[in-house]
Amino acid sequence: MKKLIALSLIACMAVSAAACGSSSSSDSSAAETTETTETADTAEETADAADTTASDKTWIVAMDTVFRPFEYTDESGNFVGIDVDILKAVAEDQGFKYEIQSLGWDAAVAAVQAGQADVLLAGASITDERKEAGWIFSDSYYDSCQIFAVKGDSTVASLEDLKGQTVAVKNGTAGAKYADSLKDQYGFTVDVYEDSPTMYQAVILGQAVACVEDEPIMADNIKTGGLDLKLVDGTQSEGAPYGFAIMNESNQELLDMINAGLADIKANGTYDEIIATYVGE
Repeated sequence: MKKLIALSLIACMAVSAAACGSSSSSDSSAAETTETTETADTAEETADAADTTASDKTWIVAMDTVFRPFEYTDESGNFVGIDVDILKAVAEDQGFKYEIQSLGWDAAVAAVQAGQADVLLAGASITDERKEAGWIFSDSYYDSCQIFAVKGDSTVASLEDLKGQTVAVKNGTAGAKYADSLKDQYGFTVDVYEDSPTMYQAVILGQAVACVEDEPIMADNIKTGGLDLKLVDGTQSEGAPYGFAIMNESNQELLDMINAGLADIKANGTYDEIIATYVGE
């Protein structure tokens, strides 16, 4: 009888142990399944968050304040112009968001160089000198040349007539570079101004005999602003293309979208409509 009771106790203990082992294994398996599910969910949420962050990025575009007809404020207080409309069309075509910061030429360049803005859009001429300095340009969106302008009653009719005179230029522009390249040959001096309106007034008020800027800019300002200035035919430079410019390779994604958008709006006629709106070409 004692042997029988002992055997029965051993059997019960074995069954109990097996049951405990099964429960432990099951709990472990369930825990692993839960952990795996949570890990997968976390990874999916992280990926979704990354996609959302990328799609919600707002690119900062630095522009000049007054550079008619490319960027300026109209009578209703709206910031308009060729650059503004091209940016809008390209962004809509490529589906990216942007914010314009109207800073003035010098401040706009400085903002992009300092990483406070992502791209410069201000009638920036594409030059080898700027490329060597680290500017990374988009495809061209407009070709322009530089030209001299004088007061309406001026007798200056050629570059030779500028000898001994003062020419006004806007700091850091293609016009300034063009004037600097000619000053020794034609014997004039150069005064530098911060913006176009101040430069124009320098000529109108007699502080300078001429000024230099992009031909479409100068022609538009003389016409729409009723400025007492006239262009001097025969003083034009060779044509130079305009481009968007970044100064940080990490913004190449934006430049790629800009190039794709420019190609699309040129192909579908939107680009021609924008240019015709402002300069009738």
